[in-house]
Amino acid sequence: MVKSYLRYEARSVFGIISSPTGNAVFDHSGKLSITPALENVIVWDIKKGTQVARWSDSENKAEVTCIARNPNGKDYAVGYADGSIRLFDLTNNAVNVILNGHRGSISALEFDPTGTVLASGARDTDLILWDVVGEVGLYKLRGHKDEITGIAFLPSSKDADSALNASSEGYIVTSSKDTLVKLWDLRARHCVQTLVTHRSEVWSLAVSPDRRLLVTGTSDMDMRVWSIDIEKLEDTSVDRSNLSAEDAAKSWEAITEYGTIQRASKDRVVDLQFHPTGLYLACLSSDKQVEVFRTRTHAEIKKKMARRQKRTREKRNKDKDSVDADGDESNSGGSGDEADENTSGITAADELTSFKVIRTSAKPVSLDFNPTESDIAALHRQSSLQILVSQNNNSLHTWNLPIPPPGKTTKQANLPEPSLMSSIEMLGHRSEPRTLALSSDNELIASAANKSLRIWNAQTGSCVRTLECGTALCAVFLPGDQLIVIGTKEGTLELYDIPSASLVETFDAHEGAACWSIDVRPDKKGLVTGGADKCVKFWDFELVREPQGDSSVVSRRRMTLEHVKTLKMSDDVLVVKCSPDSRLLAVSLLDTTVKVFYADTLKFFLSLYGHKLPVVSMDISSDSTLLVTGSADKSVKLWGLDFGDCHRSILAHQEPVTAVKFVWGTHYFFSAGKDKLVQQWDGDNFQRIQKLEGSHGDVWALLVAKHGNFIVASSQDRSIRVWDKTEEPLFLEEERERELEEIYDRGLEESLDRKESTIGRGDDEDEEMEGEESQRAGKATMETLKAGERIMEALELADEERKKWHEFEERKRKMPQLNPAPPDTNPVLMFEKLSPEAYVLRTVERIRAAELEDALLALPFSRVLSLMAYIDIWARREWNTPITCRVLFFVLKTHQNQIVATRTMRAQLDSIRQHLRAGVNQQRDQIGYNLAALSSLRTEWEENATAQFFDEKDIQSILDGQLKKRKFTGIKA
Repeated sequence: MVKSYLRYEARSVFGIISSPTGNAVFDHSGKLSITPALENVIVWDIKKGTQVARWSDSENKAEVTCIARNPNGKDYAVGYADGSIRLFDLTNNAVNVILNGHRGSISALEFDPTGTVLASGARDTDLILWDVVGEVGLYKLRGHKDEITGIAFLPSSKDADSALNASSEGYIVTSSKDTLVKLWDLRARHCVQTLVTHRSEVWSLAVSPDRRLLVTGTSDMDMRVWSIDIEKLEDTSVDRSNLSAEDAAKSWEAITEYGTIQRASKDRVVDLQFHPTGLYLACLSSDKQVEVFRTRTHAEIKKKMARRQKRTREKRNKDKDSVDADGDESNSGGSGDEADENTSGITAADELTSFKVIRTSAKPVSLDFNPTESDIAALHRQSSLQILVSQNNNSLHTWNLPIPPPGKTTKQANLPEPSLMSSIEMLGHRSEPRTLALSSDNELIASAANKSLRIWNAQTGSCVRTLECGTALCAVFLPGDQLIVIGTKEGTLELYDIPSASLVETFDAHEGAACWSIDVRPDKKGLVTGGADKCVKFWDFELVREPQGDSSVVSRRRMTLEHVKTLKMSDDVLVVKCSPDSRLLAVSLLDTTVKVFYADTLKFFLSLYGHKLPVVSMDISSDSTLLVTGSADKSVKLWGLDFGDCHRSILAHQEPVTAVKFVWGTHYFFSAGKDKLVQQWDGDNFQRIQKLEGSHGDVWALLVAKHGNFIVASSQDRSIRVWDKTEEPLFLEEERERELEEIYDRGLEESLDRKESTIGRGDDEDEEMEGEESQRAGKATMETLKAGERIMEALELADEERKKWHEFEERKRKMPQLNPAPPDTNPVLMFEKLSPEAYVLRTVERIRAAELEDALLALPFSRVLSLMAYIDIWARREWNTPITCRVLFFVLKTHQNQIVATRTMRAQLDSIRQHLRAGVNQQRDQIGYNLAALSSLRTEWEENATAQFFDEKDIQSILDGQLKKRKFTGIKA
């Protein structure tokens, strides 16, 4: 009989506030923060510090790398490390669209002003424009040689608010790590200008709201400022066809260097962003500071220029006097004229000046201004800015930056320093949790990191207590679950009381050497510790009375630890473990061996050797017969405690093993390693049962509930993950087959990516496509491949059904006297209650719009011919004209050479053209009629909802017949 197991499924992830791989943004109201949390996105209430919502997709396992806010205030684009983009809706917290086109991690996202077009850049150096409404990729722009770091739209002034022309009008500016900044023309889909003056990677760019200034940040101390001439780009009167190549290139140079601004920081720029009003510019540096620059007014610039010219004249006169004394007046006159020329123009340093510097507690990752501060008058009434800063230590801060009132400078206003308005820090560790502990009732989880100890509710994932501690290396709950002991890197044992969240007592256990391991004895009367001082120490639990100042008050008893005995070892002690039957004590040493002693007499029993590197974790089964050890040599070994024989050595992980734990009452055990995996094993047949993925960093600690109801793991990404045991059976053969299928699917995706660009083209065309800047946006995935298979299955089923009925009609026509019986309808079509043509259309309609083109690429040409027959039927019957047109155009474009070479398709193509044109014209007329009706309804509503009011003086003058001037205003309801 085949042995079955129970499957573990991921339940929750907690302890993460903001992951350092992505940027955090304000929502449209300025009250919420959209924050990356590994593979999820968390919506935080900034003032309350509470979680409002969590955005997740069960199909996604990649980390969030970029977030962009749509101008409509409702949708948010989220980019992931696997190159996918998901659009989430803030109102219902659901995924609306999934876009796949990049082959590298998403590094930049930007919406156009209309919110209908999304531009994305990634590590694969491609820039892709997406139609958000149509849920498809428009085209891909290639030209950069390294990761794209910044994107900014420069919309056309006449079409800035037109959603129909958003993807074909205007310009885009991109920056990259290849030191280049490129200006792209969206109408020509071509790079029209490249800025090559940077000497290092361009890490960020920002365009002012008035589209006049472009600022780029690199590793230098200076930020480069560029002037943008949009009118030059929009000037269509210039005839560039008669110009030489050099003159034509110069005619497109709309971005010119304006100057440089010196930063206070010496580290590289992380992020640049203009305030919505354009009055302030924030520069985020990697050395824990945010520098804010202020835009001077015209009056301030004139005043500064006047002072500069005055100083220049004084210097010139002084130089002239000195030259006159030396008899060399001509030279001084020339230098004075040159100084006047140098000071006559306005530079970037004159327009932008350093305003304030915000010092952060850790390295910042991203910043964002409050989008509600777009009104200049309201901003001055508010007299402060709000800046959201996410940090790489799992925290989120909101800063309040006072600004001067209009007409006053910073010195005149005497502004206070920036203040921290709110912070979200309590729901996660600042550093990675290195150890975990589970209470005896499986209700509480303790996680300890550097300087912090947190107690979590195992069911809800909420933080119950937060305590300050030393550099924790190990932790354990004491009997009763009211106290917890942690061992620190300083060699101390710290005893904490959980209800009062206080430190009870500190014990100097290992004389300054690290305390690596703690284990409570099975009799619940004491514990054992092991440290780097080569000692194993035994402690007993004792109840002592606390001294009270008032003798009349009854003293309270509390628990403490009393050192009983010490076992000296030959090397540093890494792990200590007591057997559940209280008979044996296992000790792991730095010399790669495991020593086993009798627990009562401490007499040596066994020496287990075989690991090539030290054992960092071990556990003993509940029946005290098996010992499992996990080592830094990536292997897990199973030992028998009767004779010390090695039952099996398993290469369990691709990186060092960090934790092993048995499930109580069984010989199943879990192992965790630095390869980001947690795996379940059967200790009897030495087979891997299940592989649990999800962590994005090294897994440091592992917990298993009493009977394996759930497991908990903490990793380097500061998250704590919980997997629950389900009732779903698991069979080893099926699990191995599933893993092999995943490996095959990954290889298939890679092969599809290599082949999809060659479909429908010859070798010469492939070489031409490699050099083109504009290409089709798309990427083959398993979803698109499965969608293509569904289309092929539908075509095959429909063809068979039509063939059966065609043969039936032929027999009926040739031999009507036999009265043949009609063929049986396919059960699928009978269940769907659809004809074969409608069934194929329904299959195509059910495919996501973003995956339709890549699904059609999976069709062989024989199936394309069959699909063209159905397209002809759809066009004749006017079924779903938009999807019919889209499928037809893509098939014609992709398989143009084969279709042209197939003469039998000419009649079919003529039929499609005739019927499709008629259907499109009918839909166009219908849409025009509806738009005219809506416009008429709007005009009628405005007339009925508008009233006119007159001043009392005008009414009196009307009555007197002496009205000279009438004033009125229109007010809409």
